[in-house]
Amino acid sequence: MIKIEDHKKLDKLIHKYKINKIFSKDMRRYMELILFTKGEYICREGEEFTSIYLFISGKAKVFTTLSNGKSLLLSFCEDFAVLGDLELFNSIGASTNVQIISDTYCIRIPLNKAKEDLLNDVNFLRFACESLSEKLHVSSKKSSVNLLYPLENRLARYIFETKETANINGEDILKFQENLTEIAELLGTSYRHLHRTLNILCNKGVIKKKNTYYEVIDGELLESLSSDVYK
Repeated sequence: MIKIEDHKKLDKLIHKYKINKIFSKDMRRYMELILFTKGEYICREGEEFTSIYLFISGKAKVFTTLSNGKSLLLSFCEDFAVLGDLELFNSIGASTNVQIISDTYCIRIPLNKAKEDLLNDVNFLRFACESLSEKLHVSSKKSSVNLLYPLENRLARYIFETKETANINGEDILKFQENLTEIAELLGTSYRHLHRTLNILCNKGVIKKKNTYYEVIDGELLESLSSDVYK
């Protein structure tokens, strides 16, 4: 996590995403521009939420930890969103894990400085209510994904969201390389079933197995198989 001391860039993002309209008064004095890199966490489940984060750009995966210690993927975050609104009102620890997939910019508002202003800001409260109602609306859809979508579609979405460009032997390719045991857990399946499904995608010409990674061969078909899973 890196704090970006670039006031012009912060001002441009505030203007671009019309962030000032979220608040009744100028909250610029509290805002900090933060860069998260791949693998870092914006929050971990159960930990105290000490800031509100406005997710500006980048990509992250949102997952929860079950009572048996396993993890379950809920969604991917890649659009403008507010993180920490639920925890602000309930004064509880983070309800999910949010881990960065690709470089992500957030605007951070520390609660030790701004909590009272936020809780007494009519515009922000209205915005937070709309945000929470939207999260509630889609939560049932997210929770049904693992029950209703075949693993092939869920895996295709995971590959589509986590693939990255790599230069191999002077050629740019789309590469997928992650811990398969962890992916099986996140997608709620067994390692064996995950491996079978990867082979199915290989046989369809979507991906190709290399020594230590998979290469995406047909990006359009991969996106088609992904549908709107985890969106």
